[in-house]
Amino acid sequence: MLTNKIFGVISLGCDKNRVDTEKLLGLLKSRACTLTDDLSKAQIVIVNTCAFLQSAREEAIDTILECAEYKKGVLEKIVVTGCLPQKFVDELYEPLSEVDVFLGINDYEKIFEALEQAYQKDARPNFVGKGADGYLSQRVQTTQDHYAYLKIADGCYNHCTYCLIPKIRGKYRSYPMEKLVDEAKELGELAELIVVAQDSTRYGEDLYGENRFVALLQALSKLENIQAIRLLYCYPDVIMDELIEEIATNDKILKYMDIPLQHSENRVLKLMNRKGTRDGYLRLFEKLRKRIPNIAIRSTFISGFPTETEEEFEGMKAFIREAKLFNCGFFAYSREPDTGAYRMKPQIHHNTKKRRVRALYQTQSEVAYSVLSAFVGKQIQVLCDGIDYERGCFVGRAYFNAPDIDGKVYFHAAEAMQGKYYQVLIENNDEYDLFGRTEDYEGE
Repeated sequence: MLTNKIFGVISLGCDKNRVDTEKLLGLLKSRACTLTDDLSKAQIVIVNTCAFLQSAREEAIDTILECAEYKKGVLEKIVVTGCLPQKFVDELYEPLSEVDVFLGINDYEKIFEALEQAYQKDARPNFVGKGADGYLSQRVQTTQDHYAYLKIADGCYNHCTYCLIPKIRGKYRSYPMEKLVDEAKELGELAELIVVAQDSTRYGEDLYGENRFVALLQALSKLENIQAIRLLYCYPDVIMDELIEEIATNDKILKYMDIPLQHSENRVLKLMNRKGTRDGYLRLFEKLRKRIPNIAIRSTFISGFPTETEEEFEGMKAFIREAKLFNCGFFAYSREPDTGAYRMKPQIHHNTKKRRVRALYQTQSEVAYSVLSAFVGKQIQVLCDGIDYERGCFVGRAYFNAPDIDGKVYFHAAEAMQGKYYQVLIENNDEYDLFGRTEDYEGE
């Protein structure tokens, strides 16, 4: 019966959640289910949710309620999966009466059984926690064809006091290396493979009794279908010499690292249960730049953490100026229940948090403008992602641009194809993007 139904799928949250959604789509495809991007035509809608922050939970609930409006048409069932039901199903089961099926983060393979119950008994099955956490390899890619994410682990060891992830996703769990390599092979010809996990650099410690991140990168680098590998979410305390050397010497690994720091001031870092220090972070950056002179480092920071003083906020601004990172994301602290920081006092007023975040972005924009200015007048390799019709030019990314979270390179060319690399002469920049042209472009 279900194979005759038309499915629509919505994915919310991070790139790791995107991979989960792609594997869910792979399950649907394996049963020859029909998929649609037009929710008004879907008989079953699946919403894969994020619950990391209050804002993410609100977005998920709003999305579910918006989907419920389609029940006035052909929509029959709403399935909610992922982080939101995994953590909050007990609180939401009754209020979210619009939802017909609940599945957690490890229950995707139960979707058909749950839906059959929902149809046959007119019930609202709660299958959270009933799955086997089996490794799913078949995927339906939702990114552009020339790049894809590879999620190498789930869960987290780092019990940061602001973070719900361990309470939602559980302990760190590495996926078997041979299965990851096979999955990467099946993704087809890729200009870029993006390696992700909540903490990518701890790969293998739980599964093999030792860190095997470098070994995994070496295995992935041998695949002929992958041209380049990008590393996201590398925790600073696990960036060892072996990894630095691999990045420096492996031509397939882009000279780029996303290193989430979350703060710079020692007292706040300790309250966050982060293992680093301000001086230690700066020494790490110095070490990376010495061995990999052209490396691009990005990071994320939280401002307005409980008890954060104006002096510590100013200290973070000074750190941003000194660190000279290519790009940063700044977030106002979100007070999350069931975390260590929830009861810390004093909590910072939301207006103060917003002001500090704005100031940090302004500081980083000045740093980034200076960093990007160094590329003006130079040729750099750019991966074409397509056409920006509003600007009337092609758009792509350099090695220091990850999809969605970093800037872009806008360029004119006589011709360019999505998924191909081009040498682009950079003519201008702003605080976020670069602008240029290829040699064959004869326009003004």
